[in-house]
Amino acid sequence: MSPYLVLTIILIYFAALILISVITSKGATTDTFFTANRQSPWYLVAFGMIGSSLSGITFVSLPGSVGKVGFSYFQVVLGYIIGYAVIMTVLMPLYYRLNLVSIYTYLEQRFDSWSYKTGAFFFLLSRTMGSSLRLCLSATVLQLFLFDAWNVPFYVTVTITIFLIWIYTFKGGIKTIVWTDAFQTIFLVSAVVISVYLITQRLGLSFGDMVRTVSNSDYSKIFFFDDPNSTLFFPKQFFGGAFIAIAMTGLDQDLMQKNLTCKNLGEAQKNMFWLTFSLVIVNFLFLTLGALLYIYSTMEGIPLPAVSDELYPRLALNNFGLLAGIFFLLGIIASSYASADSALASLTTSFCIDFLDFKNKPENIKRRQKNFVHVGFSALFLVIILISKELNQGSLINTVLIVAGYTYGPLLGLFTFGLFTKRNLKGVIVPVVCLIPPLLSFWITSNSAEWFSGYKIGNELLILNGALTFGALWVVSTKQKN
Repeated sequence: MSPYLVLTIILIYFAALILISVITSKGATTDTFFTANRQSPWYLVAFGMIGSSLSGITFVSLPGSVGKVGFSYFQVVLGYIIGYAVIMTVLMPLYYRLNLVSIYTYLEQRFDSWSYKTGAFFFLLSRTMGSSLRLCLSATVLQLFLFDAWNVPFYVTVTITIFLIWIYTFKGGIKTIVWTDAFQTIFLVSAVVISVYLITQRLGLSFGDMVRTVSNSDYSKIFFFDDPNSTLFFPKQFFGGAFIAIAMTGLDQDLMQKNLTCKNLGEAQKNMFWLTFSLVIVNFLFLTLGALLYIYSTMEGIPLPAVSDELYPRLALNNFGLLAGIFFLLGIIASSYASADSALASLTTSFCIDFLDFKNKPENIKRRQKNFVHVGFSALFLVIILISKELNQGSLINTVLIVAGYTYGPLLGLFTFGLFTKRNLKGVIVPVVCLIPPLLSFWITSNSAEWFSGYKIGNELLILNGALTFGALWVVSTKQKN
């Protein structure tokens, strides 16, 4: 695909995003930036959250991972169903009852300001790292198929990428993002459907033949029950998926902030129900696409790239024709930016409310500080992306889940302790204690195969980390006074 065509598509795409931003941000205040005035239609939020939940990691890395681990990731997706049910029935009623803007203020009401700041800190750490890794993938694709042709350095590509996000989010915030995410999800879903269709056509298969070809291939195995030591073992994947959903969605300001823009709890729960249903289908589509990519490569004698994340981009942009290339490009941009733009808004929201205490400040001061914070997190994204680009050599979807296991564990432990015990936490000991479990988890995970007869810790890392945090908090807590 010509670099000039790629550039034209990108410019038109972002022109549309900026137009949406101009329309939705009219009359916006800092409260609009944080809550969208709690007027978002639930169906719009649900559709848009497909894009922000999946991200560019799913779009590129998940199909590439099929070559090594088959459809095993679907075990994680099935676990998501349990996790989202907990979010709908336990967490969302709590957030709406307390009328929260930042969900971490629950920890202040339940414990004290130290616990509150600790929870907010771990969110900032988790989301900054995760979103930077996701955006790194999108910038890498743009670099490979556009900016390398013009000898533009990678840091310039990343800077341009982040600047474009900042332009259409800095004023309208979450109100704009609810609409832009829905717009971007259209292209994400269209890209995977069109890619599956075009590969099926090139293989000369009917829909039924395609289903049989994939199901009979070596790539389609979903359930792994034979080896408890393997990271693919079903209970590890399934229960890990459930807790990943609880932590990375239910305890995450980014995704919960969109839910909290709905008019009431009932509409927010409808949003979450249909999001769950949609994500199961879309994730299975991505896995099917991954199997087709490997089947096609084998039949056509196409060498596989050293890094599996590059398989889908290379085939879509070089082998499947112009239509596939255009929709792939739109899909990778949509999936990455739908995740990154909401992350930037939620990080700004959390820092402003949780650390700058926006409650009683004049509007002009809030606006100025919010803009500085927005720029600050944009710059932080840039630094982390450049570092991760140098360090990453494997599948980014695995890297993201590992990072989440370490950084969301203390959040999981804190919220679980608050919801399921009546004990008190108080003072600076809380952040100190919450720093220890991730280190212990790393130590245990690094030595698990040696200590436990070959047992390797996988997605249950998050459960381990959360349980260690819960136990540590119990040790330093006190009984409530009657």
